[in-house]
Amino acid sequence: MNDELVIAGRAFASRLIVGTGKYRSLAEMARAHAASGAAMVTVAVRRVNLSDRTKESLLDYIDREKIFLLPNTAGCYTADEAIRTARLGREAGLSEWVKLEVIGDQQTLYPETEELVKATRVLVKEGFIVLPYTSDDLIVARKLIDAGASAVMPLAAPIGSGLGVQNQAALRILRERVTEVPLIVDAGVGTASDAAIAMELGVDGILMNTAIAEAQDAVLMAEAMRDAVSAGRKAYLAGRMSKKLYASASSPLSGVVR
Repeated sequence: MNDELVIAGRAFASRLIVGTGKYRSLAEMARAHAASGAAMVTVAVRRVNLSDRTKESLLDYIDREKIFLLPNTAGCYTADEAIRTARLGREAGLSEWVKLEVIGDQQTLYPETEELVKATRVLVKEGFIVLPYTSDDLIVARKLIDAGASAVMPLAAPIGSGLGVQNQAALRILRERVTEVPLIVDAGVGTASDAAIAMELGVDGILMNTAIAEAQDAVLMAEAMRDAVSAGRKAYLAGRMSKKLYASASSPLSGVVR
């Protein structure tokens, strides 16, 4: 089934986007990326040594011929800080795309949505393709779209928590009301069933990192997430049966031999 994820006119064969942090080694990261089937990976600009390319870098373990690089502004707490970080990544040749993060609380890592909208507006005007990590607030999503965001990326639970989808109702509302750009769950997935549930809600893709990187077998979990995202997407497209309070016989009774 040819069912590509399209963002800002660019098609990606996989609806799973993965990260580059928390792995036990860069070699393990590379194996997990391959197992996940992801066509896009995100990397924190601040984790990349941009001044001395002679030293080993995580970029050395990403095949940029096969995998699209999505820089992110992780660790930024103001719009100005995030804007500077995005510019730095572009000037260093990473990408004009950016996963925009502006954090508002250090303990929960919830986004600072006012600053996020401000940064989105500025970066879009400068030619960036902006994919903002945001809350599950519909009003904020509308503001981000109005500011020119190329996707809306709400959390399903706090970053790195592995709690799974804690906000199904909010995501269903977003799915109904966000139609102009892709809706991508970013944060909260802990295992394959979480990924399947998120995709069955109709989101266009999932971005995850910790669920794979901190699994006991990161490569095997990457495979599981690949399959779960695919299965959840197919189930959503297929349309599940309606729920009933009482039983319904699997074998029709009409026409049976009496």
